[in-house]
Amino acid sequence: MKNQVTFPNRFLPYLLVLPQILITFVFFLWPSWQALEQSFFIEDAFGFKRQFVFLDNYLELFADESYRKSFYTTFVFCSLVVFFTMAIGLLFAVAANRVIRSALMYRSTMILPYAVAPALAGVLWYFLMNPSVGIVAYWLSLFSIDWNHYVNGGQAMILVVVASIWRQISYTFLFFLAGLQSIPRSLIEAAAIDGSGPFKRFWTITFPLLSPTTFFLLVMNLVYATFDTFGVIHATTDGGPAQETSILVFKVYNTGFIGQDYGSSASQSVILMTIVILLTFFQFRYLERKVVY
Repeated sequence: MKNQVTFPNRFLPYLLVLPQILITFVFFLWPSWQALEQSFFIEDAFGFKRQFVFLDNYLELFADESYRKSFYTTFVFCSLVVFFTMAIGLLFAVAANRVIRSALMYRSTMILPYAVAPALAGVLWYFLMNPSVGIVAYWLSLFSIDWNHYVNGGQAMILVVVASIWRQISYTFLFFLAGLQSIPRSLIEAAAIDGSGPFKRFWTITFPLLSPTTFFLLVMNLVYATFDTFGVIHATTDGGPAQETSILVFKVYNTGFIGQDYGSSASQSVILMTIVILLTFFQFRYLERKVVY
């Protein structure tokens, strides 16, 4: 027998979801429509007049070598952030799940970096890796590594990747730890009795049972790397040197707020939104088939 929720008033369910619908419309649907409309126009810096140009903004974007380069930069940056965030977060979660003494203090300490805003995380690592006063840069100099992310694009990419990973590890760690604690201990103990080693138990039992959590974190970390890392990049490298760390979301800001080219900025935001929607669709359409619920 199925329990079915009933409401005394037929309009009450719609009233309950109305706030969420309004928030979605005001903060997502309406701005998305405005960006799509604006991408077909050229506007002056003050927004007093505009000219319809149809697809010219998009054609100019793909003719721009620096914009095409930002796709590669975004791909490298997002791949590194997502992979290492999930790998390190899983490693820490497995270690925390085995800790018995002082477990609460250990887990609480691991969660603390998530309370730090992305811009603040960027400032923190900016000072740690500053070529003049940074302690990390000093340690690297002891190994004859000349660290200067102001002029070295590869080092600048390492800086923003490390700062972004550090800030997001706590979020990933928390969900992986919750997933590990939901796995029945009897399964692990039965495999141990059968003679399976720790490594084999993890890859044949633990990790497959973590697939729902892994899939969720893959989607969330991809969204984080694509959008929420703007504050990290803006506070550390400002897209430099020579736009080596200028990912797509930073390119939108730089073109619209700095360059005052609202039509091109809107076109870039539409392209970025389309890419994220397609990636999310691909994840749910194909990758979710491998998830074991």
